[in-house]
Amino acid sequence: MMYLWFVIAGAFAGVCAGLFGVGGGLIIVPALVWILAAYGFPSEIIPHVSVGTALATIIITSISSLTAHNKKGGVRWEVFKNLTYGLVVGSLFGAWVATLIHGQYLQGLIGAFAIVMSIQMFMKKAEENIKPLPKPINQSLAGGVIGMASAIFGIGGGSLNVPYLTHAGLPIKQAVGTSAACGLPIAIAGALGFMIFGREYVAGLDGSVSGLIGFVHLPAFAAISMASFITAKLGAKIAHKLPANTLKKAFACLLMVVGCQLVWSGVMR
Repeated sequence: MMYLWFVIAGAFAGVCAGLFGVGGGLIIVPALVWILAAYGFPSEIIPHVSVGTALATIIITSISSLTAHNKKGGVRWEVFKNLTYGLVVGSLFGAWVATLIHGQYLQGLIGAFAIVMSIQMFMKKAEENIKPLPKPINQSLAGGVIGMASAIFGIGGGSLNVPYLTHAGLPIKQAVGTSAACGLPIAIAGALGFMIFGREYVAGLDGSVSGLIGFVHLPAFAAISMASFITAKLGAKIAHKLPANTLKKAFACLLMVVGCQLVWSGVMR
């Protein structure tokens, strides 16, 4: 039954990934926290395993989502290139920092950020007028901050990338498509970091939990990735049929719901 829940979470996360340009982590992290807790996983490692596994699944989800968006001209590859330098360095650093932070505080922090971003996006209309983008070095610096935060919280960066890219001057649909591509370097660097930095801690469990490489749960990774890869393409098709303002408001709703859930589960309980 646990694997069925993994598949359901992956399917929903895939649709959201393609639709909103997120990596799916905003859905997968809370889902894994709930699933692993329900099936008796050691509570002290649940948040970190949820984040590490979510990042690993985003590798697959991002590939599916970015190819679908790219076919419709939704990926600005020159912006992706500039951001990637910072995303990789920031993600590796963020994965290390995450191992030093208590898991419940991780959930609370990203939840609060998601709520703030949701309110901001509700209040501001989608702008389709292209304006000059920041200099490449500034894009790389922004990528470093986004990569670090994304790795710490197990997200593909969509909740950070989409607001940044729309503010920087990209139309919402290009921001979503480019954000989907940016999830790939974040996920690769972040997942590797959680595998490496979590190995020593997991070794101390004396084999009481199977299927782990560092803080990545392989069975969950396989089930979620399979489902999300298929459904991400569906989400991307829907995204290019929706009006820009509708897409932005829907993304804001997603952030608000998930943000409140993360704050509640990470801080209030």
